[in-house]
Amino acid sequence: MLHVKLCQLLFNSRVGISSEMALKLAKAFNTTAESWLNLQQHYNLWQSQKEVDLSDVKIFSWPNHSDHKR
Repeated sequence: MLHVKLCQLLFNSRVGISSEMALKLAKAFNTTAESWLNLQQHYNLWQSQKEVDLSDVKIFSWPNHSDHKR
């Protein structure tokens, strides 16, 4: 059973959605656990995009295979 306090914490972004919680939410709202985990993953990525500094990350270049002679 999902308690009101837990739902408030979830919807106010105070706690993340675990796989166990996703199963419970899926049952409670007649959805899928995957949809809840997908929402959590999108939220995590959105938060990281706002917080992570990528300015010092170098871009990796793959070798061009057409340059290799046989």
